Amino acid sequence: MPVVWLNVDKIIQVKTISEIRADFPILATKVYGKPLIYFDNGATTQKPEIVLNTLSEVYRNFNGNIHRGAHALSDRSSEEYENAREKVRSFINAEKKEEIIFTSGTTGSINAVAFSFGEKFIRKDDEIIVSGLEHHANIVPWQMLCERKGSKLKVIPVNDEGEIILEEYYKLLNRKTKIVAVTQVSNALGTIVPVKEITEAAHSLDIPVLIDGAQGIQHAGTDVRKCDFDFYVFSGHKIYGPAGIGVLYGKEKWLTELPPYQGGGDMVEKVTFEKTTYGALPLKFEAGTMNYPSAIGLAAAIDYVLSIGRDYISAMENDLLNYATNVLSGIRGLKIFGNSEKKISTISFLLDGIHMYDTGMILDKLGIAVRTGTHCAQPIMDRMGLDGTVRASMCFYNTREEIDALGMGIEKVIKMFS
Repeated sequence: MPVVWLNVDKIIQVKTISEIRADFPILATKVYGKPLIYFDNGATTQKPEIVLNTLSEVYRNFNGNIHRGAHALSDRSSEEYENAREKVRSFINAEKKEEIIFTSGTTGSINAVAFSFGEKFIRKDDEIIVSGLEHHANIVPWQMLCERKGSKLKVIPVNDEGEIILEEYYKLLNRKTKIVAVTQVSNALGTIVPVKEITEAAHSLDIPVLIDGAQGIQHAGTDVRKCDFDFYVFSGHKIYGPAGIGVLYGKEKWLTELPPYQGGGDMVEKVTFEKTTYGALPLKFEAGTMNYPSAIGLAAAIDYVLSIGRDYISAMENDLLNYATNVLSGIRGLKIFGNSEKKISTISFLLDGIHMYDTGMILDKLGIAVRTGTHCAQPIMDRMGLDGTVRASMCFYNTREEIDALGMGIEKVIKMFS
């Protein structure tokens, strides 16, 4: 019988939870003789069989370098690669597939925009706005730009619940602001950021906005046209796809104006020693041999997500968040950080008097994978007065039974240190 989840009325269940879990071979493995319980989905998600099979098919049956060959393997690889671009376009509802640039990941995408946009539009004393919730990948590239150009980085403050203070953001916006770059969801706390409101306020002053969707793309649908984002970036490995592939969406008007951030083969129109002219979008930003097998694998991952249903995935994960919050809140000496009313299925916590690394290592011996540390988000840890947290990040292939096991594992940790 299908598992019953909270708040899923009118949501059609395509598969039972057992069938879903069977799609992910790694979930059947054991760690230290214990069944794997994987709660580190915020770092990377596991891969369904369809993605693994797709990667194998590329390398076994039609591996050939894209766009350059005059042979059947290259033609097939090129076709599948461009089909993947169209798949991404449809998934995020971009207007044109030329607005989809493949990169190495979210970090690569942000660095590309920071360099190209910075070279074209940033000058001394200009201002760039980020938030106090950002991953280092959406801080450091902008700091590097500010150092090069003599511009200034402004930070939207965060309240005690781990939420952006919108009123303070509105105060930061001014005619010196050249771009706003904020996360869609905090990777450290799970806070869902009001990116639509942030974008609308910036656009009222004709300021473009970049959204880091690394932690948002897999939990809920993103419509870049409806939200009117200028740039949107995410990583394939966060949405059940392969590692080493990412997406940079940019409105055509911006991508047309921006200079390429790296040069090489396939991004040129004509090369002479006197002058080089660049190719049309999207090739202008795709220098060298791209990771075409992983791009094709990403398309397979998107197909899988759509086959399960984004609304259903969201409902399942909301139930897991509510259930896990209730279970963990009932453990004496456990404190949860990041208590926004709007969250994804991520819980950051600490145990009173017990170091986060000790907690993580003992849970690992029980077969439970969690993340420990600052989560590449040191500024928000500093804001909370923390050296780091233990993070349990859940997705739709997790279960209530696994959450119960996490709760019992934490109780064992507490008992060991008592």
